[in-house]
Amino acid sequence: MRDGGLADDLLTWYDRNARVMPWRTGPAARAAGERPDPYRVWLSEVMLQQTTVAAVRAFFLRFTARWPDVTALAAAADADVMAEWAGLGYYARARNLLACARAVAAGHGGRFPSTRDGLMRLPGIGPYTAAAIAAIAFDEPATVVDGNVERVMARLYRVQTPLPGAKPELMRLAAGLTPLRRAGDYAQAVMDLGATICTPRSPACGICPWAGACAARAAGVQADLPRKTVKPAKPPRAGRLWIARRADGALLLETRPDRGLLGGMLGWPGSDWDGGGGPAPVAADWRDAGAEVRHTFTHFHLRLGIAVADVSLAATPIRGAFLPRTAFRPSDLPTVMRKAWDIAAGALNAA
Repeated sequence: MRDGGLADDLLTWYDRNARVMPWRTGPAARAAGERPDPYRVWLSEVMLQQTTVAAVRAFFLRFTARWPDVTALAAAADADVMAEWAGLGYYARARNLLACARAVAAGHGGRFPSTRDGLMRLPGIGPYTAAAIAAIAFDEPATVVDGNVERVMARLYRVQTPLPGAKPELMRLAAGLTPLRRAGDYAQAVMDLGATICTPRSPACGICPWAGACAARAAGVQADLPRKTVKPAKPPRAGRLWIARRADGALLLETRPDRGLLGGMLGWPGSDWDGGGGPAPVAADWRDAGAEVRHTFTHFHLRLGIAVADVSLAATPIRGAFLPRTAFRPSDLPTVMRKAWDIAAGALNAA
């Protein structure tokens, strides 16, 4: 059963308070007949997975300036897309992005399917992303539930079950509010509510359009919800990177295997991250850079020692290839590799 009153209240709030984003068609524009571009909706949703709106904005603008539609992105070189993605993290998303763009271009004439079920058949699109695109781009009354929406539902209905166990219940509750009309605006409205009003800490209940209906607020426990199962501590992992500079300034880099962490990304040759060693990629008088990289991934903490060396023009690596210094852009590297370069550059220049 759908609660139209709450949805109407939220849409009224959204019409006045919608966030302005480069990928969004705002409520006034939609009311005037402007339709969202499914490509921009899809691209933003993929970028926003595990990433903040503030971090995504500049990446989105660069991507759409370089590849303005799905056909252009489908024709892009893998290395160019991976380089533009560097810094957004979760690099499997970039590989899935290309696979999906090429599937849409080759199998759908450059047009995204307009239903959740059709979108789910594309590579790299899961239930959440399919629902978000279907609702926002095509106004299908699909239920869109991200972390913001989970928090709003847990408080609105005072759900005591901890996450992630509460997810099915929160999805059911969210579905009961999803309206048949203006589904795209509603999906964005409830996400905006969680991002700007019903925030994780110190929710602004005094200006919330759902304050009067909120069970958690009535009980005074809104700041305590949603409850979360305590996560186990992240294990530590360790490895080593070798950063070599040739006499002409070229740097030794390699493209990581497509599968696995940082798959397909440009980086420095290194050991496995199991604490063991391994052979250096080129014969050289290696020296310690004097500092290590510390970086946290989703499931573990990583520490990487760094060795640097200057090598002759005749140096022949067993891994990777020398990239001319003029072609090297630190921004093309994933974050952990950029951190290593910041350390290595100082050590190399001090030699």
